[in-house]
Amino acid sequence: MQRRKVEVVVISDVHLGTYGCHAAELIAYLKSIEPRLLILNGDIIDGWQFSKRYFPNAHFEVIREILGLMAGNTRVIYITGNHDEVLRNYSDITFGNLTLVDKFLLKIDDQKAWIFHGDVFDNTTKGSAKILAKMGGKGYDLLILLNRSINYLMQKIGKDKVSFSKKVKDSVKSAVKYINSFENTITDLAIDNHFDYVICGHIHQPCKKEFQHATGKTTYLNSGDWVENLTSLEYNAGIWSIFNYKESDLSASQQNEGKSKLVDIFFDVMALSV
Repeated sequence: MQRRKVEVVVISDVHLGTYGCHAAELIAYLKSIEPRLLILNGDIIDGWQFSKRYFPNAHFEVIREILGLMAGNTRVIYITGNHDEVLRNYSDITFGNLTLVDKFLLKIDDQKAWIFHGDVFDNTTKGSAKILAKMGGKGYDLLILLNRSINYLMQKIGKDKVSFSKKVKDSVKSAVKYINSFENTITDLAIDNHFDYVICGHIHQPCKKEFQHATGKTTYLNSGDWVENLTSLEYNAGIWSIFNYKESDLSASQQNEGKSKLVDIFFDVMALSV
């Protein structure tokens, strides 16, 4: 399959190493594109739930595909998130086509985009609340696994898929209030600092929305996730858009049984860090 050329791609919240990760679909997407710049905006590997007992070949293949893009003409910016926060010990380093940072300022077509994961504005990932957040992460992973099983049965009887977690987020007022507060806080800072765009992940809600105040305006973008929404952000010809994975457009990649030496080293480093 011929790869589609894209100027910039932003992916976040893949959560490799969890049952909820849609690795095969992400592989198919990565195999379909040739980005000039690939931004991995946090929580690519789930260090909170990382275990040698569960890291399927398809999850290794995602890493292999990213390494393959790096070996070509794609520059990769890895922005750390809360689930892969162990990498923050090594921030601000560049190795070949890979740069590891905690935040990134992208200047493109005379516009400025402020890009970071977003957990810095989430108090539930800090201090004593972090323990509850980790427990919640495990519960969320089990909910996703249960949801997949039910959706498999729903498809068998000709019914539409349902998302339990989305229903919870949409129905619980505190969740809706949190998302609105998250967006408002971030866009207020972006406007104060004269950024044309502010790009985040973290909350698993793909979005493109313009915010305007008396002092200026900015466009808020969220790349969503590869657990429920299967989305990314793409930039081409001066326009940011949300890409939604559809199986009819991209066939899921076959899982690769092999692992490269570099992937083995990466596995060992992550295992030692948890």
